[in-house]
Amino acid sequence: QVKVVESGGGLVQAGGSLRLSCTVSGLPFDDHSMGWFRQAPGKEREGVACVSWSGMTTYVVESVQGRATISKDNAEDTLYLQIDDLKPEDTAMYYCAVRTDFHYYNELLRPSDYDYWGQGTQVTVSA
Repeated sequence: QVKVVESGGGLVQAGGSLRLSCTVSGLPFDDHSMGWFRQAPGKEREGVACVSWSGMTTYVVESVQGRATISKDNAEDTLYLQIDDLKPEDTAMYYCAVRTDFHYYNELLRPSDYDYWGQGTQVTVSA
Protein backbone atom coordinates (compact mmCIF):
# COMPACT_ATOMS: atom_id res chain seq x y z
CA GLN A 1 0.00 0.00 0.00
CA VAL A 2 1.39 3.37 -1.03
CA LYS A 3 1.43 6.04 1.64
CA VAL A 4 2.23 9.70 1.04
CA VAL A 5 2.69 12.04 3.99
CA GLU A 6 3.41 15.76 3.87
CA SER A 7 4.74 17.91 6.70
CA GLY A 8 6.28 21.29 7.31
CA GLY A 9 3.40 23.66 6.75
CA GLY A 10 2.48 26.39 9.18
CA LEU A 11 1.70 30.05 9.76
CA VAL A 12 4.40 32.42 8.59
CA GLN A 13 4.66 36.15 7.99
CA ALA A 14 5.04 37.50 4.50
CA GLY A 15 8.67 37.39 3.45
CA GLY A 16 9.35 34.28 5.49
CA SER A 17 10.32 30.80 4.35
CA LEU A 18 9.09 27.25 4.76
CA ARG A 19 10.40 23.88 3.75
CA LEU A 20 7.75 21.29 3.07
CA SER A 21 8.63 17.61 3.22
CA CYS A 22 6.96 14.54 1.77
CA THR A 23 7.75 10.94 2.54
CA VAL A 24 6.56 8.05 0.41
CA SER A 25 6.39 4.38 1.27
CA GLY A 26 5.09 1.37 -0.60
CA LEU A 27 6.79 1.92 -3.95
CA PRO A 28 10.38 2.38 -5.18
CA PHE A 29 10.90 6.08 -4.51
CA ASP A 30 13.73 6.56 -7.00
CA ASP A 31 11.76 5.17 -9.97
CA HIS A 32 8.92 7.70 -9.95
CA SER A 33 8.54 11.38 -10.72
CA MET A 34 6.74 13.56 -8.22
CA GLY A 35 5.08 16.91 -7.87
CA TRP A 36 3.81 19.53 -5.48
CA PHE A 37 0.37 21.03 -5.89
CA ARG A 38 -1.64 23.55 -3.90
CA GLN A 39 -5.26 24.48 -3.48
CA ALA A 40 -6.57 27.69 -1.99
CA PRO A 41 -10.14 27.97 -0.70
CA GLY A 42 -12.57 28.34 -3.58
CA LYS A 43 -9.91 27.69 -6.20
CA GLU A 44 -8.88 24.73 -8.28
CA ARG A 45 -5.86 22.64 -7.43
CA GLU A 46 -2.81 23.96 -9.25
CA GLY A 47 0.63 22.57 -9.89
CA VAL A 48 3.57 24.24 -8.19
CA ALA A 49 6.61 22.17 -9.07
CA CYS A 50 7.69 18.76 -10.30
CA VAL A 51 10.82 16.65 -10.36
CA SER A 52 11.97 13.67 -12.39
CA TRP A 53 12.41 10.25 -10.79
CA SER A 54 16.20 10.76 -10.54
CA GLY A 55 15.86 14.23 -9.08
CA MET A 56 18.04 15.63 -11.86
CA THR A 57 15.33 17.58 -13.70
CA THR A 58 13.03 20.05 -12.01
CA TYR A 59 10.39 22.58 -12.97
CA VAL A 60 8.58 25.27 -11.01
CA VAL A 61 5.66 27.33 -12.22
CA GLU A 62 6.05 30.99 -13.01
CA SER A 63 4.15 32.21 -9.94
CA VAL A 64 6.83 30.81 -7.62
CA GLN A 65 9.83 30.92 -9.93
CA GLY A 66 12.85 32.37 -8.16
CA ARG A 67 11.23 31.69 -4.77
CA ALA A 68 10.63 27.94 -4.77
CA THR A 69 12.95 24.98 -5.09
CA ILE A 70 11.88 21.37 -5.41
CA SER A 71 14.32 18.61 -4.54
CA LYS A 72 14.18 14.84 -4.28
CA ASP A 73 16.40 12.90 -1.91
CA ASN A 74 16.32 9.35 -3.17
CA ALA A 75 18.56 8.16 -0.35
CA GLU A 76 16.03 9.36 2.23
CA ASP A 77 12.85 8.71 0.17
CA THR A 78 11.86 12.32 0.77
CA LEU A 79 10.63 15.11 -1.46
CA TYR A 80 11.09 18.74 -0.48
CA LEU A 81 9.67 22.09 -1.47
CA GLN A 82 11.51 25.13 -0.20
CA ILE A 83 9.58 28.38 -0.60
CA ASP A 84 11.21 31.70 0.23
CA ASP A 85 9.82 35.23 0.29
CA LEU A 86 6.36 33.86 0.97
CA LYS A 87 3.41 36.00 -0.05
CA PRO A 88 -0.19 36.00 1.20
CA GLU A 89 -1.24 34.57 -2.17
CA ASP A 90 0.83 31.46 -1.40
CA THR A 91 -1.70 30.58 1.30
CA ALA A 92 -3.11 27.16 0.43
CA MET A 93 -3.16 23.49 1.28
CA TYR A 94 -0.06 21.97 -0.27
CA TYR A 95 -0.14 18.42 -1.59
CA CYS A 96 2.58 16.01 -2.60
CA ALA A 97 1.81 13.56 -5.39
CA VAL A 98 3.49 10.60 -7.05
CA ARG A 99 3.26 9.25 -10.58
CA THR A 100 3.31 5.48 -10.91
CA ASP A 101 4.53 5.33 -14.51
CA PHE A 102 8.08 4.02 -14.50
CA HIS A 103 10.88 6.50 -15.29
CA TYR A 104 8.54 8.97 -16.95
CA TYR A 105 8.59 12.74 -16.53
CA ASN A 106 6.89 15.72 -18.04
CA GLU A 107 6.25 19.25 -16.85
CA LEU A 108 2.53 19.47 -17.53
CA LEU A 109 1.62 19.24 -13.83
CA ARG A 110 -1.80 17.76 -14.58
CA PRO A 111 -3.31 16.40 -11.37
CA SER A 112 -4.83 13.49 -13.31
CA ASP A 113 -1.31 12.24 -14.16
CA TYR A 114 -0.53 11.65 -10.50
CA ASP A 115 -1.76 8.51 -8.86
CA TYR A 116 -1.06 8.84 -5.16
CA TRP A 117 -1.63 11.90 -3.01
CA GLY A 118 -1.01 12.90 0.54
CA GLN A 119 -3.53 14.55 2.83
CA GLY A 120 -1.87 17.92 2.49
CA THR A 121 -0.12 20.40 4.74
CA GLN A 122 -1.53 23.88 5.31
CA VAL A 123 0.55 26.94 4.54
CA THR A 124 -0.82 30.26 5.76
CA VAL A 125 1.00 33.50 5.05
CA SER A 126 0.00 36.59 6.96
CA ALA A 127 0.48 40.05 5.51
